Amino acid sequence: MSLIFEERLSDSPFVERVWRSHSDEGGNFISLALSHWQMVVWDEDGKTRLSIRGPETKPTATVYPAHGEFVGVVFKLGTLMPHVLPGRLVNTQLDLPDASRHSCWLHSSAWQFPTFENVDTFINRLAKQGMLIRDPVVDAALQGQPQDLTLRTIQRRFVQNMGMTHGAIRQIERAREATLLLKQNTPILDVVDLAGYADQPHLTRAIKQYTGQTPAQIQHEALASQMSFLFKTETTP
Repeated sequence: MSLIFEERLSDSPFVERVWRSHSDEGGNFISLALSHWQMVVWDEDGKTRLSIRGPETKPTATVYPAHGEFVGVVFKLGTLMPHVLPGRLVNTQLDLPDASRHSCWLHSSAWQFPTFENVDTFINRLAKQGMLIRDPVVDAALQGQPQDLTLRTIQRRFVQNMGMTHGAIRQIERAREATLLLKQNTPILDVVDLAGYADQPHLTRAIKQYTGQTPAQIQHEALASQMSFLFKTETTP
């Protein structure tokens, strides 16, 4: 395996996880469906770039370069950049223009590229300038709290700001949880029960839809494809 991942938690209320990876040689991997949006900084051939990647509703075959270095920030559900809503970037990304060799333009200001070590400072600066906020309607819905709003209004808010419905988010999170269990060699029938699927065909359809592989392929080292960063997210009600 030539794409190696490392992860850590963050003290920021906006951040789900921080990760980094490097590649010894070029290759291919499957970018898994993910209900969260991310910022990703990567180094290739001595040039640094920063992209804002929207939620992903499907798996995507992706190529990574030899000797590439990547740092990613996965934001918590309900976190927004008001001028770049995640809902506008579903299954795509926004590459920020370079301001210099060590910085990029973000909302009319030059920002130095963050590193794995100092990315929390970068996030705190964004928050202090009002460039990261929490959506109270989405937050309340994610926590199962009652709201004085119609279900249609709440779902419209989810789609506008998160890029998908609350139900779609739950399906993606459940498939990722099941994938983690499969990678830990949990028996497939046990995964059906632990992840809350109706039966094995139900599990197989969901895993195929969101990872591009079957449960048997994921558990078989010779058949499994390299996958993007996989982590356990907080379960939503």
